[in-house]
Amino acid sequence: MQFDQITAETPSESGLAAGYGTLHAHLDAGAIGPAIDGWEALRRDYGTWSSLVHLRFSQDTADPGRNAAREYADALDPVVANHETAFKTRLLGLDTAALEARFGPHALAMWRNDITTFRPEIAADLEVESRLAAEYTALLASAWIEFDGQTLNLSGLGPYAESPDRSVRHDAAAARWAFFAQHGDTLDGLYDKLVKLRHGIARTLGDENFISLAYRRMGRLDYGPAEVATYREEVRRHVVPLVARLMERRKVENGLDRLMAWDEPMIDPEGNPKPVGGRAVLEGAAAEMFAAMDPRLANFYDAMRNGGFMDLDNRPAKAGGGFCTSFPSVGMPFIFANFNGTHHDVDVFTHEMGHAFQNYMSRHLPLSDYFWPTMEAAEIHSMSLEFLAHPHIEPMFGAATERYRRMHLIGALEFLPYGVCVDHFQHEVYADPDLTPADRHALWRRLEQLYLPWRDWGDLDYPAKGGRWQAQMHIYRSPFYYIDYTLAQCCALQFWLAAQRDERAAFDTYATLCTLGGSRPFGGLVAAAGLVSPFTPGALRDVVRAAAQALDL
Repeated sequence: MQFDQITAETPSESGLAAGYGTLHAHLDAGAIGPAIDGWEALRRDYGTWSSLVHLRFSQDTADPGRNAAREYADALDPVVANHETAFKTRLLGLDTAALEARFGPHALAMWRNDITTFRPEIAADLEVESRLAAEYTALLASAWIEFDGQTLNLSGLGPYAESPDRSVRHDAAAARWAFFAQHGDTLDGLYDKLVKLRHGIARTLGDENFISLAYRRMGRLDYGPAEVATYREEVRRHVVPLVARLMERRKVENGLDRLMAWDEPMIDPEGNPKPVGGRAVLEGAAAEMFAAMDPRLANFYDAMRNGGFMDLDNRPAKAGGGFCTSFPSVGMPFIFANFNGTHHDVDVFTHEMGHAFQNYMSRHLPLSDYFWPTMEAAEIHSMSLEFLAHPHIEPMFGAATERYRRMHLIGALEFLPYGVCVDHFQHEVYADPDLTPADRHALWRRLEQLYLPWRDWGDLDYPAKGGRWQAQMHIYRSPFYYIDYTLAQCCALQFWLAAQRDERAAFDTYATLCTLGGSRPFGGLVAAAGLVSPFTPGALRDVVRAAAQALDL
């Protein structure tokens, strides 16, 4: 299949009403099978169209036509949510034992959860929420920063942040944060609107605040804020001291009297290893790597590459970051990234390939509800593939391969404190939606000192005063989607250990986990893979001990 051959008819409100009307008519006639089959077809077609619209917007946020299409899709989403809520409510009023026998209990649990997250009264607010989140994306994509005789976007500054020249690293960081300082009031205003809007939505739905609604939106059916708070404390107790030792060693290895924030990205004292080439070279190297790992992965990658299901080049007006989306009517995913010549190109690529492989392996499941698991489970697939690639990643890094493996492990550990800091910040913000922008900046700085006590911003005034969080798009676009990465990292480190014992068995377990998609909640998927739940006391202690031993700490 070729990506450019995928087409999707633009839906209309009247057409959607007619389509769901037909489904209800089937239920009225007792034809449950045709109703569910028709529902699946409708959902998959709509999902493909929506994915295409949002992907095209991300590929060029400055294009008026793509912006208009994205705005239309955002306006239509609450309409679909209304139809979905009504249809799921009717299904749950039928013979649920028969539905469970066909689809398993998790589907019904998800439907019961889903219908608590929408009522027609919030439809307009959901549209506004999507528009505000898109404004954030477009603002960051609009960055044009004069640096080193060039005009760069935020992704283009990435290589300079890892320069062996300390003054270049500092100047790149200064240029980056000058952009955020310049737009700080706008970013504060956007977030203030989003927080108050989300709080209002939650109150309309009967919640005390947005936190409980956010957990339901995320489909977190088998744990809550209490378990997450306990996990954050485990990171603070077991990981923060280890990372502090890593930072102290970095200061010594680089001959510094004081480790500054712009020194932290220099994980390797020889200079962070770079991949062997640009996008075209890495695409070929990836084929060699995946072929050595597993034929299932290799064949899938060939289909992605030959079919044009990847957009990896950094361009002006292209949204930052990386993600994986999918087109459920055709059973193919798509990888979006911004290569900039650093090791992050490989990190992001293998990460998003993990998402894509999981989605592809679970395309056979009977319900589109199961094509993706919840976010924290989905990140197991992506982060674990980063580690499972270690033994075969030489085509991507050549002589620097061993240095990359070490750097990647260090980076995984160092991420954990930052990840829980982002989560803690959001819990505090939504627990008190009346915090002022100044309060939120002070809150971030306080939490940064708790989880990242080594961080020294020096003369970079904007992040020093608590503005670092504004560069984290998830805080704006996907509230509470961040602890997921840290929970998954705990599981991915277990795959790293398992692969050292038996690489073949570890990958087979991983592939089997991918085939399960979202057919079970997070805890059920973790158990199915034989992993220790991150919420189990000692889960982090054991992997941290193994990592510390590997790093001679």
